[in-house]
Amino acid sequence: MQGRLYNRQMASQPIIKLLTGAGVGSRRQVTAIIKRGGVAVNGETVENFNTPVDPAADVITIDGKRIRVAPEPAVYLMLHKPAGVISSTSDTRGGRTVIDILPEPYRHVRLYPVGRLDKDSTGLVLLTNDGDLTYRLTHPRFEQEKEYLVRLDRALEGEDAARLEQGIDLHDGRTSPASVRSVKHSPLAYSVIIHEGRKRQVRRMFAVLGYSVLELKRKRLGTLKLGTLREGEVRELTPGDVRSLRQAGRPVRRPQL
Repeated sequence: MQGRLYNRQMASQPIIKLLTGAGVGSRRQVTAIIKRGGVAVNGETVENFNTPVDPAADVITIDGKRIRVAPEPAVYLMLHKPAGVISSTSDTRGGRTVIDILPEPYRHVRLYPVGRLDKDSTGLVLLTNDGDLTYRLTHPRFEQEKEYLVRLDRALEGEDAARLEQGIDLHDGRTSPASVRSVKHSPLAYSVIIHEGRKRQVRRMFAVLGYSVLELKRKRLGTLKLGTLREGEVRELTPGDVRSLRQAGRPVRRPQL
């Protein structure tokens, strides 16, 4: 794109930030729409995610349809997800989702889960419409910690704990080192800390070593702790919670090869 779109004053915002803030979709969903050429500003297709756009002056369309870009109020919810609930906004097979179990006022806000828990797992799920925070919490470059309480079918052998801490080879690549420690008063329970977010990663790591995960609960995401929140309950994050999440995790600089 050319011309005045590249000569903005303070009112301009990157197109991806504007669209996620307006509730068009999660950062990942908006990225996909831009990649396929579905977003246009003043009739010109957007190719750069950071193209500056002035919502007061520019006409923004998605697949030819003009959209409302007034930002929605930011909402931040922590949910204690029960087993049997899907960490998604919808399910084509009719399963219950995290949106379905929210209190009524929140079901009509465009919220998206930050990272997913599989259907059988329980624990902390963060839901928000803040695309920037979602990016900070999920992109691997920030290495945000995720802590899980895991119960196994048998006690973990010392050499296997060491293997987890060194990294496990999965079909989609080697995992980064995990932190593993036993939980007091339970010979089968362990705290596992990772900073990746691959699908069913914790379960797959133990499966490679020959263990079955009987229970898995996420108890912490970054600086946010599940605490005493009961299954199915929700609470809004405090400004301090949000501020801490924004400050936690730093971009990791990879060595140049």
